[in-house]
Parts: sequence; C-alpha cells; structure tokens
Amino acid sequence: MQLTDLRIFTEPQQGASYDTLLAVAQRAESLGFGAFFRSDHYLAMGGGPGLPGPTDAWITLAGIARETSTIRLGTLVSPVTFRSPGLTAISVAQVDQMSGGRIELGLGAGWYEAEHTAYGFDFPSMSARFDSLTDQLAIIDGLWNVPVGQTFSYSGPVHSVIDSPGLPKPQQSPVPIVMGGGGRTRTPALAARYAAEFNLPFSPIDAFVSQRARVQAACDSIGRTDPMVYSAALVACVGIDEAEVTRRAAALGREPGELRENGAAGTPNEVADTIRRWVTAGAQRIYLQILDLGDLDHLDLIAHEVAPLLG
Repeated sequence: MQLTDLRIFTEPQQGASYDTLLAVAQRAESLGFGAFFRSDHYLAMGGGPGLPGPTDAWITLAGIARETSTIRLGTLVSPVTFRSPGLTAISVAQVDQMSGGRIELGLGAGWYEAEHTAYGFDFPSMSARFDSLTDQLAIIDGLWNVPVGQTFSYSGPVHSVIDSPGLPKPQQSPVPIVMGGGGRTRTPALAARYAAEFNLPFSPIDAFVSQRARVQAACDSIGRTDPMVYSAALVACVGIDEAEVTRRAAALGREPGELRENGAAGTPNEVADTIRRWVTAGAQRIYLQILDLGDLDHLDLIAHEVAPLLG
C-alpha cells in the first residue's frame, strides 16, 4: 500500500471552520495523501458543542477545490435526506468542474435522526430512505450520462424527473460513487450497480470480510466486469512514542488501549501492522479519521513514519 492509498477523513460537525478544514486539506495534499474527505453532517455527536457550528459539505469542498490542485476530494457520505437528486447532481458536477475532475461522491441513506429534527430535514423510515437512495442513484447516474441535447426521465416511488436536460455535466465521466454500510441485500445490490468503491467504516475486520464477500457476490451476479475498490475507515491516533500516543488519545477523550483495539493507533510500527492486516483482509484503501484537526503534525508523522513502512 502506498501513501496515495491512505486518505484523510474529517468530521467537521464536531467543531471546525472552513479555514481549519482548508489547512488540513492543503497539508494532506502537500504530504502526498491520496484524498481529503469529510463527513456530511449538521450536528455534533457525543454531546460536544461543535463550535463554531456546521459547515455544508459541498460548499466546503467547492472552496477547497479552488485552493488545492491535485488531491482528490469527497464525502463519506452524503445522506439522501439532505438534498434532492437533481440538486446533488448539479452541485457535485459543478464542484467536479471547479476541481478539474477530482471529486468523488459518497452517497448513503442517512442515519442520524437528531440532526434532521434539529435543522428541519424529513427523516422517513429506513425502508423509505433506501427507496430514496435507490431513486437518487438512478437519477444522478441518468442525469450525468444522458447525452447533451437529449433528456432523461425517471419515475420512482420517492423521486422522479421528467425531461431533464441533465446539465451541467461533471468533468469526470464517470464521477466515482462511494457507497458503504452493513446491509446484507439491498446495499450490496445497489453498490454493485452504481458504486466505484465500497467502504465499511469503523467495523471489525471479520465484518469487513463478510460484507466485502456479499458485495463481490452482487457484482458477480450482474456480470460486472470493472473491479470494485474496497476500503475501510479507521480512527487514527499515532505517536512517535507511547507518551505521544497517550497525549493524542487524551486530546480525543479516548483511551489508547481502546483506540488500538478499534482503530489505527499506537506507534508507527503498530499502526503499519494494523493497516497491513486490513490490506490482507482485502482493503485497497484506508481512510484515516483525523479528529483533532488542529494537530497537523499528526499528518506529518503518518506520512513520514507510517507510510514508508507500508511499501
């Protein structure tokens, strides 16, 4: 695994301004990480204040797209409950143009009910959200792929479009779609049809292996020939020695032992060993969740001390 297969993943709803996110993205780019991703949430989790307040994922990525030049950018993941499929298709296509073709769209059914009630988004049943996800994937795919000068129509149980010109087009064709989740049937089937990458975040390795097999079986069942990329997300807490590991864990309000068990934590050698286990299990990319966004030295340490151990 190369440094470009390591991606930086942020949770700005926990407390981050645009300037903070930009600094992380630019440092990640300068170090050679493969991508800068952010969550798409509007409410802090775990009882913290989340000051100065939420930033919109696609507005943020549009700004970062103009202030970076090589690093890939995306969401992990955007809930279908926040935006209509037409709005998502237009916004993502525009940001892809603004970035010179560096955008990836993570799309999911949504799960965090509290942020919906806090900001006035509808939060239907799980079944209805999956119906929405099914419609949105079909519509976004259709809008981006209908030839210029033709129109696209689709009628679904939640979303429909009639005679859409499908404009604007993204610069990439196609924009990679990232999907994830632990559903046993509908999730693998949708991923097999629409996704370039399947991600399982913050799960045990055995759960990743099982879900990877389900997704691959779904790909095989429809005769998919282009390979699926499989990835995982792990919270990162790396220190050059035990004192630094402890300090970084304390900044997150976590215990080093718990982070070692559930994330990519410890000294560079320990973290490299953890990542190698995930690679052996079939992960081709690793998203490292960086929670202390003011600690840019953390990124330097991962790039300079962990990544060279993975080559």
